[in-house]
Amino acid sequence: MKVGVPKEIKEDENRISLLPSSVKELVGRGHEVFVESGAGLGVGMMDDVYIQSGAKIVPSAAEIFGCSDMVVKVKEPQRREWEMLRKGQVLFTYLHLAPDCDQTRGLMNSGCSAVAYETITGQGGGLPLLAPMSEVAGRMAAYVGSQYLAKVHGGKGILLGGVAGVRPAKVTVIGGGMSGTNAVAMLVGMGADVTVIDRNMSRLRDFDAHYKGRVKTEFSTMQSIEENVLASSLVIGTVLIPGETAPKLVTREMIGSMEKGSVVVDVAVDQGGCFETTRATTHHDPVYEVDGVVHYCVANMPGAYPRTSSEALNNATLPYVLKLADKGLKDALEGDVHMMSGLNVCAGEVCYEAVAQAHGFLYVDAREALASLV
Repeated sequence: MKVGVPKEIKEDENRISLLPSSVKELVGRGHEVFVESGAGLGVGMMDDVYIQSGAKIVPSAAEIFGCSDMVVKVKEPQRREWEMLRKGQVLFTYLHLAPDCDQTRGLMNSGCSAVAYETITGQGGGLPLLAPMSEVAGRMAAYVGSQYLAKVHGGKGILLGGVAGVRPAKVTVIGGGMSGTNAVAMLVGMGADVTVIDRNMSRLRDFDAHYKGRVKTEFSTMQSIEENVLASSLVIGTVLIPGETAPKLVTREMIGSMEKGSVVVDVAVDQGGCFETTRATTHHDPVYEVDGVVHYCVANMPGAYPRTSSEALNNATLPYVLKLADKGLKDALEGDVHMMSGLNVCAGEVCYEAVAQAHGFLYVDAREALASLV
């Protein structure tokens, strides 16, 4: 199979979908890998390193999309990228389609088969290709939240962990999944007063047992969210419903009632965000204020640390890339319910029910759509 790796063009995105070690694995199995010139510069990988691994360097994204059977990316395709996709081509990347009707329609019109990292499920549960980036984003959330609480950055001037004789900052983490778990770990290490809110009692028991009361836990209700948000200096939202638009759990009214200089970090921004006041930002312009509350809503948080993030992503995605390349789309997905759940768009049809519902499109079962491929 011919596998293409274009340079990421989303603003402030420096990750790369395939590192030289991954390219070497593909080439060793008889596949051809085409890498756009300069695609690895964000992670410190020059073109010659890719050449040494067996890749062929091409000068433009147009050539990558034109010659590849499968395009492997990190972030969702931008307009000029989805316009280069074609019928019969496989796209393997993060998509986050539920809050993005334009991209969904663009992928449908292209005729490609788009497989989303974030909706592939794991044998033991969970989302194995989303997990590594959730780890990075969760840990980052604690760090950037602490940074923007500084007065010089618009915060109320509270040190997250306090000092002797001075109380630490109260922090609420909404969502106890992978991002939330990593955010809590960092926050505890920084000495904050942490409360985690979730509807999964098993997850709350895990937090309680692991931290032995060091972390407070509350079942998620409108009242518990409101009470904790209003009492917190930092609120981190990490709520995820796989493939769906994130629920708006923190209202504009709650934001307006928070103390001025408080900070909110929306890790769920890729799926539309879990604050009513969320709008996507970039690493170069990461924050804005609403009613005096600092909002950090960067849509590709792990892109700030592209070397670490790319290595973690490759560790997770490589087995799936190899399976798709070795077997082709139909054979790779048929009989594998977990990979099948990653198919979001196929031959002009939406194959992920939550995405179809979000945009009012007809939903077609993934198996039915695959069967229609020649």
